[in-house]
Amino acid sequence: MYRNDMTRREIERALAERSSEDRRLIQSLQNCDRRHFLHVSLKFAGMAAAAGIVPPHAFQLVNVAHAAAAPGEASEPAFRFAYVSDTHLYARGLDHRFAKATIKAVEDVNALDPQPDFVLFGGDLAQLGRPDELEIGQQIIGEIGAPVKMMVGEHDWYLDMGEKWREMFGPDHYSFDHKGVHFVVLNSVVEKDFWTAKGYTPEERMAIVAGLDDNRQSPFEVGEEQRAWLKQDLAGVDRKTPLIVFSHSPLYKLYKPWNFWTDDAEDVQAILAPFETVSVVHGHTHQLLTNRIGNIHFHGMLSTAWPWPYAPQGLPEYTVQMARSDPFNQFDGCGDGQVDVRTGGRMDKHYNLWSRNPRSVTAQELETGTLPGPRGYDGPSY
Repeated sequence: MYRNDMTRREIERALAERSSEDRRLIQSLQNCDRRHFLHVSLKFAGMAAAAGIVPPHAFQLVNVAHAAAAPGEASEPAFRFAYVSDTHLYARGLDHRFAKATIKAVEDVNALDPQPDFVLFGGDLAQLGRPDELEIGQQIIGEIGAPVKMMVGEHDWYLDMGEKWREMFGPDHYSFDHKGVHFVVLNSVVEKDFWTAKGYTPEERMAIVAGLDDNRQSPFEVGEEQRAWLKQDLAGVDRKTPLIVFSHSPLYKLYKPWNFWTDDAEDVQAILAPFETVSVVHGHTHQLLTNRIGNIHFHGMLSTAWPWPYAPQGLPEYTVQMARSDPFNQFDGCGDGQVDVRTGGRMDKHYNLWSRNPRSVTAQELETGTLPGPRGYDGPSY
């Protein structure tokens, strides 16, 4: 029997008494792919919840300490926005654990004081793109008090090629201006048609894309049509105007077998590079992730549903890795966050990890290269 007040020795004894099948599953975490990792995490999260070890609302709101300003900047940011991302909702009602996690994120955002200027939703609202999944997401996200900017993910799109998404939330790519910053929202999960020649049904197409590491699909891209739109959108923007770009997939090439990848990333970067200050915020990878390419800063977003393990290759040197998530705690490695936009347009990114220490990545750290990176880091485990 599991209890919240178990001693270390009691926990070790309980683990030793597990079935041989459970011990094999735990040992297999030492070297596993994404699909197996998720399978094991879901199995033990369910066991923990059934045993009452991790009540769905046992975590508390974390107040993130805001980073110090760079030299010459005001101590307070010009403005702040918050984010919620990768909720992966099923049509199983508000008692499903993914729905409860999304509700928790909404509560976190609504508890912020002062309130953010707006909230970015980072894509993958649904798991299989079904209208009832999207409607549950709209219901929960609709409880956010601040204005919400929606961005699409592949899980929202490939059942009906975005028909329901556009009906509910509008265009899949757009731009807006806010307090001197030009924002661009892209659909970076465009795939070349792999389904027509094979005769896949919409449900089969969606299942293939939802698998991510299924090599029958195409790599993500922004695509020629959106790149042309982006050039036109930026044509009238002064090169000194700060740009912040929202994309679901990272706008660089991290790890292709998992589609942590945007195939035309270099083409998009070339369009953005002439601007003095560019930052990209992306979802999809479900983890603390940081990169810098030239003058472009990149920041990943946490998921409310589950964390992915880090890719075996391509991890940017600026990333401080989270430790492997605890399969007994379904909220470990998950969360939401805030972004402070500084007076010069650069961003300080704050990760509100529900079961770990909060983590901030500042623009100054990225500019000066003083982020510890994965080598030699001796700080707290995130």
